[in-house]
Formats: sequence, C-alpha cells, structure tokens
Amino acid sequence: MSHPNTELIERFYTAFQRRDAETMAACYADDVVFSDPVFGELRGDEARDMWRMLVARAQDFSLTFDGVVADDRTGRAQWVARYLFGQTGRAVLNRIDARFVFRDGRIVEHRDSFDLWLWMRQALGVRGTLLGWSPLVQRAIRAQARRGLAVYRDRQQHA
Repeated sequence: MSHPNTELIERFYTAFQRRDAETMAACYADDVVFSDPVFGELRGDEARDMWRMLVARAQDFSLTFDGVVADDRTGRAQWVARYLFGQTGRAVLNRIDARFVFRDGRIVEHRDSFDLWLWMRQALGVRGTLLGWSPLVQRAIRAQARRGLAVYRDRQQHA
C-alpha cells in the first residue's frame, strides 16, 4: 500500500491529465507556496488560479508523470507536459522535476524546476534561442507570465 502523500501527488497529476483544475486546487493547503522558473513564487489562491488558467488555455495538451515518492513530510515526482504555447503556437515538451512539502494531508509547498532556456527555445523559437540565456529576458518572461495571471484573475473576479 502506498503512502497517503504519494496518493495525493498522484491525484494532483491525474487531475492535471484530465484538465481538472478544481481537484488540483483541492490538493493544496490554503497557504500553499508554489514556484517555478516562469511564474516565480505564487501563494494561496494565486497558485490555484495559475493552474486554472493553464488548464483553461491548454492546447494539444498531454501530461505524463512518474517517479512519485513521498513520506509524511516531503515528496517528489517527475512530469512531462506536451502542449502548444499559446502566444506562438509552437510545440513545447517540458520535463519538470517537482518537490513537495505536506501538512495535514495537503500540499503546502510545490516547487517545480526545469531548464528555462530550453523551454524558451521551444516556446519562442529563434528569439528564445538567441536571448533566452539572458537574466534580463528571463525576468521579462516572468513579468509577462505574472501579468497574464493577473489579467486572468481579474476577469474571473468580474465574471
């Protein structure tokens, strides 16, 4: 029998495969902290809304995951997302290493790491290849992602 936190991670990614952002959000503690190279650090509803936005906008999306391991406090998984990047229509295959911290049967910390330059080369093409290594360009991508999330959240609140 697997550990309950292993099952929690599996529930999160199985919901992601189904584009079920509400089940994903329910796996998070109220005060969850999420981070990745594109969005930086997000907290609470901001993190849950990021998944809602990504699931709603996903085009030609598929996801696989494996290497799920967890104990009472921490866990990890590897996942691979394939999708079309909305702004350019370019195909992206992103390999992500996820780390988790748990509290009271929920995810309280979720940290995704991946090669941002590789992601930018796929998502942005030549521009990402030529400029994606630059911290200035990486900060600009992060700012653009955060603006997109802010616009999404604003529209949801006024819908």
